[in-house]
Amino acid sequence: MHVVPGLKVLYFGTPVVLISSRNPDGSANLAPMSSAWWLHQSCMLGLANSGQTTANLLRERECVLNLPSSSLVDAVDRLALTTGKPEISEYRRAQGYRYEPNKFAAAGLTEQASELVSPPRVAQCPIQLECRLVAVHPFASAPNLNAFEVEVLRAHVEESLVIPGTHYVDPIGWDPLIMKFCEFFGEGHNLHPSRLAEGWQMPHQLRQPAG
Repeated sequence: MHVVPGLKVLYFGTPVVLISSRNPDGSANLAPMSSAWWLHQSCMLGLANSGQTTANLLRERECVLNLPSSSLVDAVDRLALTTGKPEISEYRRAQGYRYEPNKFAAAGLTEQASELVSPPRVAQCPIQLECRLVAVHPFASAPNLNAFEVEVLRAHVEESLVIPGTHYVDPIGWDPLIMKFCEFFGEGHNLHPSRLAEGWQMPHQLRQPAG
């Protein structure tokens, strides 16, 4: 039997991504998000218009998609209520957001130089994808949201995750951090709720990271 519960969120389960980008002053920004999907050598990123990551992507047209393993859940969660945008709306302040100019230090993560793009990689992430922005697709039903289409220029994968003699990632060895309904999961187990859930009591279309 099915019911119609009137779901407030539709985050059924997607991998967490740490997006690194460059701020106008050249410093690195780092933002967690979980609205991403891949096809061939491209990825679609669902982001709100108001975040610093969005502004950086539109200006610089490049980024790195860093995929954390479940063991990095605490580092990711330390970024949950931070923004790289100095001007914080009263709405975001009420949610608990604060301005953090050094996201890498706040998360306890390390910058690693990229090879083809300006934004740095996250050294601790087992998979790092250097990307360039190809197109922006507005959401017709939610004008404050965009889908950013990026092309993967180079993929860096931790050697232990590559099946010897192939170009494939070992699906057993790879343990991605997953977000399901604002809670973190890894290896099929619930790790703990995201701090974002503390202040996110608004409709789904507004539940986007500040960047």
